[in-house]
Amino acid sequence: MRKPTAFTLLIAVLLVAGCADGPQDAASTATPPVTAPPVTAAPTPTGTAFNPTDIAWLQLTVAMTERLLPVLDLVPARTTDPAWRRTATQVAGTRRADLDRARRLLADAAAPTTNPHEGHDMPGMATAQEMTALRAASGQPFHRLLVGHLRAHLAQSVRIATAEQQNGVQPATVALAEAVIRSGTADLERLDHLDPAEPSIAGSAPPTTRGG
Repeated sequence: MRKPTAFTLLIAVLLVAGCADGPQDAASTATPPVTAPPVTAAPTPTGTAFNPTDIAWLQLTVAMTERLLPVLDLVPARTTDPAWRRTATQVAGTRRADLDRARRLLADAAAPTTNPHEGHDMPGMATAQEMTALRAASGQPFHRLLVGHLRAHLAQSVRIATAEQQNGVQPATVALAEAVIRSGTADLERLDHLDPAEPSIAGSAPPTTRGG
């Protein structure tokens, strides 16, 4: 049996409701870690039940993926580079499969069907202004913008999936988090080969959650 820690409950609260800090640069990673206040709660049994961290992580994963896919959909029209096209196709395929699994798990949990992060800008999410810049760019300028958004999304996905892996209790949800960590780490390494000037940030300190 895993006992929820202060960090477990904090991530559940922040990712679902702590969305009032306002937007920040989606590709920014130099932000301080969140400090958890002391929180106590009764333990949640392991098994098929979902705990707050499971639900919060699934909801944020859906919201982040729904914001990433439009970015990847721009690739065929904005670059003719086969390596970038291939990478975008691979990442999109994996993220769509993860999105389907996350939605099914939320349905199994009888979680609300509405997106609690609708209209909010958080780490790993491209803003409306950033989408406008992506649509206006092509070739190398587009590659530079694209790699920043992909790195931000993938690194943040790995961070929050790691929190779910450590603190979630629903087996299928934890298994999905483990798959996200594996694929996200592999995709970050793939980006390092495409754009070696910017090292992967998967292991950096987690940023403060911005409004979601």
